[in-house]
Amino acid sequence: MKTIELVFFDAGGGHRSAANALCEIAAREQRPWDMQMMNLQELLDEMDVFRKLTGIRLQEIYNLMLRKGWTLGSPTLVTGMHAVIKLLHPQQVKLLSRYWSERRPDMVVSVIPNFNRALHTAATKVMPNVPMVTILTDMADYPPHFWIERQQQYLICGTEHARQQALQLGHAPDRVFLTSGMILNPRFYEPVEVDRARDRTALGLDPDLPTAFMMFGGEGSPAMLQIARDLDATGMKLQMIAVCGKSKKLEASLRALKMRMPIHIEGFTKEVPRFMRLSDFFIGKPGPGSISEAVAMGLPVIIERNNWTLPQERYNADWVEEQGVGISLRNFKTEIAGAVARMLDPGQRAEFVMHVQKQNNRAVFEIPQILEQILAKH
Repeated sequence: MKTIELVFFDAGGGHRSAANALCEIAAREQRPWDMQMMNLQELLDEMDVFRKLTGIRLQEIYNLMLRKGWTLGSPTLVTGMHAVIKLLHPQQVKLLSRYWSERRPDMVVSVIPNFNRALHTAATKVMPNVPMVTILTDMADYPPHFWIERQQQYLICGTEHARQQALQLGHAPDRVFLTSGMILNPRFYEPVEVDRARDRTALGLDPDLPTAFMMFGGEGSPAMLQIARDLDATGMKLQMIAVCGKSKKLEASLRALKMRMPIHIEGFTKEVPRFMRLSDFFIGKPGPGSISEAVAMGLPVIIERNNWTLPQERYNADWVEEQGVGISLRNFKTEIAGAVARMLDPGQRAEFVMHVQKQNNRAVFEIPQILEQILAKH
């Protein structure tokens, strides 16, 4: 039995989701692995300078920014955060070295950015023969010192662009692996039986109207209110399923809107695949998980990229356009009606759907095979 330690944190939902997905698929495939989850934030709590200054954990500051939409100027914030991480690097290495001197897994797998230098330094110091793997849960790196460091380790990339970034930093080709997409929970590959007419009617929707699925991650976004109002005002023949995530305030505000357009509103739910199957296209933030989930469920996407977009997510908009799977806007407020009109046009929609159907993301099944290959070398 090999022990694989998965390093994650809860800044955004994608890192824990990726780790959980890997644990679930390893269990389903009955791999002889003991998958251990390690929350780096908890380990480093005693030296979290952000918590000492504000009383709030670093990951919670990040999540608050997402909830409030305080992302303008985020590249500058990333630079400042990296300066603090660099300053505290020796302490991080000390804590991690102490931790691994007691545990000693057979492999360290990171699904987080920003701390991979400290993880590698500590692991190499305590366990020089134990391989370290970083799985990028973004479609691209945001150099320097975000995902990819100049160090002897393995990297698993979900896009060719990210793979090229790793090679350009000097990583050996046999240590950089390319998957067919981003990690998704295995439930996105399970058959979802729906009867569109019956199930839409049960949600209070019209069985025949084109349906937008709107979701802005696990924290939701105030932008959802504006988008719903703007689309309702157009008078287009359209309806919507809106998933608000954990934001009770957003859910209540959406329910309070006086809408002509049929709309079904959900809070936090694990039924996202089913709701996507009842929809025709996706509206949301350009997160790698949201885009990949929508495409996996056959939905073209409408996303936004501008100065408020997190820097590590800006390439995602390029990917959407390059792959032809949707529309990237500069501003939801001024451009959402035009984008939705394109999605409602039968010819344009058919072209988007054709490109969506060309995607075949099997990353969650490919990664365990890659990890097995790396373990065999060590």
